[in-house]
Amino acid sequence: MNDLFAAFLIGIAGSVHCGAMCGGVIAGLSYAIPPEKPLLPYALSYNLGRVFSYSLAGFIAGALGQIFSHQIASGVVVLQLISGVFLLLLGAYIGNWWRLLTRLESFGALFWRRISPFARRFVPFKHPISALPYGLIWGWLPCGLVYSTLAWSIASGSATASALQMAAFGLGTLPATLLLAFSSNELLNFTKSPRVRQIIAIALLCYGAFTIAQALSHHL
Repeated sequence: MNDLFAAFLIGIAGSVHCGAMCGGVIAGLSYAIPPEKPLLPYALSYNLGRVFSYSLAGFIAGALGQIFSHQIASGVVVLQLISGVFLLLLGAYIGNWWRLLTRLESFGALFWRRISPFARRFVPFKHPISALPYGLIWGWLPCGLVYSTLAWSIASGSATASALQMAAFGLGTLPATLLLAFSSNELLNFTKSPRVRQIIAIALLCYGAFTIAQALSHHL
């Protein structure tokens, strides 16, 4: 399974979580735009900012992973093992079998409390571009799904590869967030299907197990 495709699948499967975490923010976009203006340009601008923040976080995390892999003996193996473990946790989370990852959200709460007030400066939006920095800020909302995907992407050992994986993850969440902006539940109803979520979860569990096995085989 290609890492970018896996990241996209995580975003798609996490759409229900995105709806729960960001649904109010996205629904509120309609009240922040000028009267009688089309919603789509503002929604796209907001989501572009959000996906860019994910990519930036991936770039930073990937750069740290790259440094780690070059400075520590068997650093690549360690990162691959971490990646595999987080894939297993993601699979368990998406399958709704074990939701340990929600505890990660508390770690970003302190940083979020410091930056979230800046988002208010851009509301109401005077132009679609005004929604871009708003989305950039909301991209740092504490989210266990984002954090775990970020931790998994570190194992790429490359700042660019990690940024691309986080961008793919963000694009996976895009259909749901756009539909939420237009008060549409069709995609969310699809992703709420236990069968759909569990198929994706099992695929991630298999990929995680394969990643761990591959790392251990390289070490041995």
